[in-house]
Amino acid sequence: MIDWHDRRVTVTGGGGFLGQAVVRRLRAAGAEEIFVPRSVDYDLRSLEGIRAALDEGRPDVLIHLAAVVGGIGANRENPGRFFYENAIMGIQLIEEARLAGVAKFVTVGTVCSYPKFTPVPFHEDALWDGYPEETNAPYGLAKKMLLVQGQAYREQYGMNVIYLIPVNLYGPGDNFDPKSSHVIPALIKKCVDARDAGEAEIEVWGTGNASREFIYVDDAADGIVLGAERYDEPEPVNLGVGHEITIRDLAELIVRLTGFQGSVRWNSSKPDGQPRRALDTSRARDAFGFEARTDFEEGIRATVEWYEQHAGRFATPLAT
Repeated sequence: MIDWHDRRVTVTGGGGFLGQAVVRRLRAAGAEEIFVPRSVDYDLRSLEGIRAALDEGRPDVLIHLAAVVGGIGANRENPGRFFYENAIMGIQLIEEARLAGVAKFVTVGTVCSYPKFTPVPFHEDALWDGYPEETNAPYGLAKKMLLVQGQAYREQYGMNVIYLIPVNLYGPGDNFDPKSSHVIPALIKKCVDARDAGEAEIEVWGTGNASREFIYVDDAADGIVLGAERYDEPEPVNLGVGHEITIRDLAELIVRLTGFQGSVRWNSSKPDGQPRRALDTSRARDAFGFEARTDFEEGIRATVEWYEQHAGRFATPLAT
């Protein structure tokens, strides 16, 4: 069990959506020396950037959140980039952390690593039972290789590497850029923008029949810090809420909470992505006492309110 008061912690991706929540949670737990290597100063896709970050942070614990990621559209447009940059960043970072004597390495993986047709709820033992959904397979497989690396390094070098798998995130401060956002911020932006513009309908990709599980960003941060603090085993651990919602029901909820009065047009020529996604969360509960606490509707409401307050940052430029 880690006492954060006397540990130096480096959080890659600590300036991002999830990273900021993790840093807040670490500070609340008593961590005082937290180093966040910003991409403008430390390119973690390069060996030089990684070594410079490790020299500066001198971490006892390293939490690796940094990733190159996006929604279905971004994954379809950047399969090579998403594979290479996520793989090279993680592989080199784990190796250099080993050489630097980092006592504990926390890899945060992705639910996209699961096979396309994993039985619901997804149990960690099913990770290798098939190929991931095609649109996000390069990203998912790149991240899953870090699980293999961590287990191999634990076996050969005795390095304490753990691997956590959060389900889809949402919450205030999410990425609302339509070029790279995930489904919840994308739907919120579409509904709020259409409401304010008086538009009659919005278009949503897919059929609406696919399902997803979502975890509020602060709950995910709690799970990551608890896992870093209390978990020291090689097996991967899911972080989720344990129940799913269809994209159609999600859209109806967001339409209601945003007050959009128009209709939703489903573009079934676009992909649904993975058919279903919901996690078995028993291992996290049993291993280190983690259970998500945020009510889904209240979390969506808080996210809508945040976007309404910051919508100007994500305005779509007018055509000229």
